[in-house]
Amino acid sequence: MKKSTRRVLLAALVAVFLVSGGMTLRQLGDYQKGEETYGSAESLAGLPDLSAISWPEESGGSGGAVTQDPAEPYVDPYADALAAMDFAALREVNSDILGWILIPNTRVSYPFLQGTDNDYYLRRTWRKGSSAVGAIFVEASNSGDLTDFNTVIYGHNMNNGSMFGTLKKYKSLDYFRKHPYVYLTTDAGSARYEIFAAYEVATDGETYRLGFGSDSAKQAFLDYCVGQSVIDTGVTPQVWDRIITLSTCTGRGHETRWVVQARLPGEAPAEPELTPEEPAEDPAVTQEEPVQAPEEGENDIPE
Repeated sequence: MKKSTRRVLLAALVAVFLVSGGMTLRQLGDYQKGEETYGSAESLAGLPDLSAISWPEESGGSGGAVTQDPAEPYVDPYADALAAMDFAALREVNSDILGWILIPNTRVSYPFLQGTDNDYYLRRTWRKGSSAVGAIFVEASNSGDLTDFNTVIYGHNMNNGSMFGTLKKYKSLDYFRKHPYVYLTTDAGSARYEIFAAYEVATDGETYRLGFGSDSAKQAFLDYCVGQSVIDTGVTPQVWDRIITLSTCTGRGHETRWVVQARLPGEAPAEPELTPEEPAEDPAVTQEEPVQAPEEGENDIPE
């Protein structure tokens, strides 16, 4: 090999090394900045110390039993603690704050927001500062009060496990059993959602449907989601429940996303009293097209 050729190759290798090193340093800086930024959110919102909390054994939790008087109605210890959070200080920084999302004993513990589109918070933290870490945010077409039948919540799949980087662990049934609930805390209080499905889906798949014209359309949606799940959770969602769909990228391109879905149990409607002259009518099925998961780009930060 000629000396000139060797010099060109060496220069190219050095350039690749320098560029790679620079990217790694920048990524590490993003990680550290993200930790600091979201740490400040915990302080401002008054996130309580949850380290000593565990579920009663019969509730499916993995920790030790919690003393509970059988004569008293069950009070979820996480929801009870989280309900005291105050988001006023966070909203002084960013009025887009809706509340707090938590999956106990995981790294998922962040404020969640809603912008006017699905692009803004892909590269901005809750403080609106530029960062590859981004934020956890609700689909712009959803209702901000979480009353829709299916509410989609997006977050990056970070290689250090931050944001929604741990959702991929729900491929394991054992992991699900240790982390079966998602808590959403807003000004209205804290609600516990039961995880019922986890799977990979196309960015324009049925999972992202928001509009449902009838209970039969909702049931078809639920049947699809449960049928797609790679784990059998034993949780059966109902058409009167509210669903959240946590969505993150798979790290294998832009065509699919990994989702974890959970339900907030609702109350079954009372059966209407019908007379022969007034038969039940089957409401028309009118459905919106599914929204498409945002094009997240290279949102997986390489190690």
